[in-house]
Amino acid sequence: MKKSDIAVIILIASVSIAVAYFVADAVIGKPSSASVKVRTATPISAEVEEPSTSVFNKDAINPTVEVVIGNE
Repeated sequence: MKKSDIAVIILIASVSIAVAYFVADAVIGKPSSASVKVRTATPISAEVEEPSTSVFNKDAINPTVEVVIGNE
């Protein structure tokens, strides 16, 4: 390679890096310094409530039991 070829490759690489930097800066942008309010999570308690007796009672249908309708 000639010296002029190497110089052209270095010039093209430098221009490409500069263009990529400015395009990435335009697309991504800079982080804002605005403050944001964040809600805090409510703590989890160890208390367990009793289930509703209208849904969970001793006469309720058990969906895990196989039901056969007909002669099969």
